[in-house]
Amino acid sequence: MKHLLILHHSQTGGTGKMTAAVLEGARREPTIDTRERSALEGTLEDLLWADGVIFGTPENFGTMSGALKFFFDETFYPAQGKIRSLPYGLFVKCANDGTGAVRDVERILRGYPMSPIAPALVAKGDLTEEVLQNCRDLGQTMAAGLDMGLWS
Repeated sequence: MKHLLILHHSQTGGTGKMTAAVLEGARREPTIDTRERSALEGTLEDLLWADGVIFGTPENFGTMSGALKFFFDETFYPAQGKIRSLPYGLFVKCANDGTGAVRDVERILRGYPMSPIAPALVAKGDLTEEVLQNCRDLGQTMAAGLDMGLWS
């Protein structure tokens, strides 16, 4: 069975709603074991367990949340040489344009190394049903791809 880690941070609830939708989509693939962690609870062991990761963050002050940055600070160097190139997805909730958060997360993830399965999903302003459906699709796409061995 393949393992999908969904790692996120939500301060005001928007990213949390997106996370729930991503998780709902991922769980449509019954052959994938999903694990949800807040960025402050995520560990190197979670990362080593995963065959793929979906990250979720609000954009705070033009970059990722401090909680997600903390996860990267805690796991980046200990993960070196221990993980193969993992596929990842990224979703960002923002009030402005989200580009700072996307840029900074993608730069860090290239160093792990990880590779994106799709362009980052950026939700500006209020969450719509279309955005939540896109989140479900992201979760299901990652899970289905893992199941089919697309990124093995």
